[in-house]
Amino acid sequence: MKKFFFLICNLIFLNFTNLHAIENKIEFKVNNEIITTIDIIKELNFLAALNPKILKLDKDKVFNISKNSIIKEKIKIIEILKYKKKIEIENEYLEKLVKDSYIKINLSSEDEFLKHLSKYNLELKNFKKKITIETLWNQLIFSKFKSKINIDTKKIKEEIINDKNNKILSFNLSEIIFNNDKNQFLDSKIEQIKNDINLNGFENAAMIHSISETANLGGEIGWINQNSIDQKLSKKIKNLNIGEFTEPMVIPGGFLIIRLNELKEIDKEIDLDKEIEKQIIIKTNQQLNQFSNIYYNKIKKDIKIEKL
Repeated sequence: MKKFFFLICNLIFLNFTNLHAIENKIEFKVNNEIITTIDIIKELNFLAALNPKILKLDKDKVFNISKNSIIKEKIKIIEILKYKKKIEIENEYLEKLVKDSYIKINLSSEDEFLKHLSKYNLELKNFKKKITIETLWNQLIFSKFKSKINIDTKKIKEEIINDKNNKILSFNLSEIIFNNDKNQFLDSKIEQIKNDINLNGFENAAMIHSISETANLGGEIGWINQNSIDQKLSKKIKNLNIGEFTEPMVIPGGFLIIRLNELKEIDKEIDLDKEIEKQIIIKTNQQLNQFSNIYYNKIKKDIKIEKL
């Protein structure tokens, strides 16, 4: 099956071949959810549309990234359907998420986005379905873990008030969050990740190894203000030069590597209430991402994955 997929990869790398010309077979079963040849190819196209650097990887890595990505999505669908009858969200909200998505990859209109998707043999309806799955998954995680979110609003307020600087550091960051395979020593796993960073770049290493939701975007987190980050982590980041990354750090649900992409000083927010609200949202999302990884790893143990 992998040899067949390599042939398909060659065609995709050349011109993102017409899917109708490909023989479609069932390649995997995830419980009762099937994954076909075309599902895997569409997943590769989807990942490439978000992060074209994936196409620079060798075919073995591309295959594994695409396969693991679609398997992860199927596991999420199985869990979502325990609580929802349909994979759907309100259309108005979905349109907003689509707009957020194309703005994030520096496109200014839906027309531009449609042209971008067409380069990768993707339709907007397929993209919307993927966004819908992720949104429902995030809603599920929030409903399950909202009572466990721990935000110290008083501490946030004190830190903002006590910071007398008119300027604040803002970091543009990327991440790799990973688990240690039971059959692999941690040092060996870390060495493998570092080798992939050196050989393929941080973005592709994130797509290969990261279990975070940011993996599809090459681990990109974006801009985060210094006061939105844990003090210990902030100190480690400030010791980095642009393009450098931290040693792995233990976090709930795995290990974290952070890369510093850019650094700038910005004017500190004057509106105290708005700044507090912003910090609460950031810290809440950070905790929810950790709960998401932990919960996914837990439910995956009860899922039967078959290669056909």
